[in-house]
Amino acid sequence: MASDHCFIVFMKFLALISLFTISSASRLLNSPVDDPQDQLLRYHNGALLHGTIAVNLICRLQDLILIIPLPLLGKQLLDDTYSLGKSLSQKQIVQLASRGDQKNAINVVLTAADVAVDGFCVNRCGTHGSKSALVKGKNYKFAYIWVGNSETQCPGYCAWPFHQPIYGPQSAPLIAPNNDVGLDGIVMNLGGLLAGTATNPFGNGFYQGPSTAPLEAASACPGVYAKGAYPGYAGALLVDPASGASYNAHGANGRKYLLPAIYDPSTSKCSTLV
Repeated sequence: MASDHCFIVFMKFLALISLFTISSASRLLNSPVDDPQDQLLRYHNGALLHGTIAVNLICRLQDLILIIPLPLLGKQLLDDTYSLGKSLSQKQIVQLASRGDQKNAINVVLTAADVAVDGFCVNRCGTHGSKSALVKGKNYKFAYIWVGNSETQCPGYCAWPFHQPIYGPQSAPLIAPNNDVGLDGIVMNLGGLLAGTATNPFGNGFYQGPSTAPLEAASACPGVYAKGAYPGYAGALLVDPASGASYNAHGANGRKYLLPAIYDPSTSKCSTLV
């Protein structure tokens, strides 16, 4: 059932938040360094996320759009009519994200394998951004993230190393830790976008290059998941002896995940979990 599928994504999401916290990503790039001007990612004097932030999950699976909040939020919104259809523009992604809290929040939109989104599989697997909102007469901004399920559309582009890559060095795909290439791919991409959202939530935080296509905390380390990584090789990952699945993070209830590396300004290198 769609609701069961969305619940599974949500439980993975909760475990991901506990492993890959917003505050730790922000602190990593705020760590003291010898010469900030020599760093790959420059600070552009904008606001970062801090304090209490609600993270809301907006899930579109089959005939369901379900916002499942963390306990911090305490509300749900259900739309079982695919109200915006199965082919979405970026503007419609923002519309969906706007259904969550509009201040002190990150609203995460996940689209199912049968939903097309502008730019998906062409030049992106997900995005993050922000939107202004008027709440009780005051102007606020909320951050949002969108990630698509690439299982049927482009697993070689958005779910590597759990699928054969569509270009570059070819190697055998690894076994996904939750036995679901699409959802494990969502977890990987969501991890990277959470890091980018924490450190560059409003487009003027830590990044390198043009603000319209910034290199951020995780995108500065593409394809790096463990020590020893190089193009076509994700690194020396942990391997589950029972399933043969590759992972680098332990979650709640025995779950295992693959999360991306984050750029560490104190070493000017990509920092991995293993």
